[in-house]
Amino acid sequence: MDIDFALVLVSLVSFCGALWLLDSLLNKNNRLAAIEEYLRTQAKGRSEEEINKAVAELGEEPLVIEYAKSFFPVLLIVLVLRSFLIEPFQIPTGSMIPTLEVGDFILVNKYAYGVRLPVVGTKIMDIDDPKRGEVMVFIPPHENKYYIKRVIGLPGDTVRYEDNNLYINGELIITEFEKEILIDTSIGDLPGTLYSETIGGIEHAIQLIDALGQRRTRTNWIIPNGQYFMMGDNRNNSSDSRDWGTVSEEDIVGKAIAIWMHKEPGLNLPSFSRNQWIY
Repeated sequence: MDIDFALVLVSLVSFCGALWLLDSLLNKNNRLAAIEEYLRTQAKGRSEEEINKAVAELGEEPLVIEYAKSFFPVLLIVLVLRSFLIEPFQIPTGSMIPTLEVGDFILVNKYAYGVRLPVVGTKIMDIDDPKRGEVMVFIPPHENKYYIKRVIGLPGDTVRYEDNNLYINGELIITEFEKEILIDTSIGDLPGTLYSETIGGIEHAIQLIDALGQRRTRTNWIIPNGQYFMMGDNRNNSSDSRDWGTVSEEDIVGKAIAIWMHKEPGLNLPSFSRNQWIY
């Protein structure tokens, strides 16, 4: 089960803040009053050391309040950074190979497509709209978890994908041969081909499995308003809009901008050899 870190952070920040506020409203004045009472009635004739010790004990906050006050600003900063600026994300599947590999840790720009409230995702400020060819993180219509794919179709576009050829608004997207490769699949390595493709002025690599042809019955889509058509760069090995439909503007998370670390599955040390911008 995926953990909703935004919800966890909001809950922790709210809990710590509520404890701090309640203590300030209900208990802080009582501690100050106890100190004043001690100084007025019991401090006379005592040494400075005794007085300071007694005052410290009377003014001491409960341990849970100390922790709440210590953690609140730290958690709040993390919440603001993750919710409105940059959020880390790990690539769990190979659907975006060769652009992104399993084990890549990437940074997602949370404000590129508008500022949204954490957890609920409601947009409170427009910044920009997704562009064709950009790599985007989103929540798909069929599953409540983060996905990452490339933006292929914008609202109003007509997308056609047939015989491994991509057409946008009737125009064939030209691919250039790069080299023959072996592609890792659930049934072992299969021969494939690496191509260079340019969409929306963004050049990137895609890969196709030579032995696989058309495996989907539907080949044409008209993209509704407020929706986006997403595809993986691992074209024959990606569950995307060709299978579960378009992505609503309300379910956009952010724009993938960079790989900052890579870690192979298992007991392997992380490496920084794949650090790069994402195109």
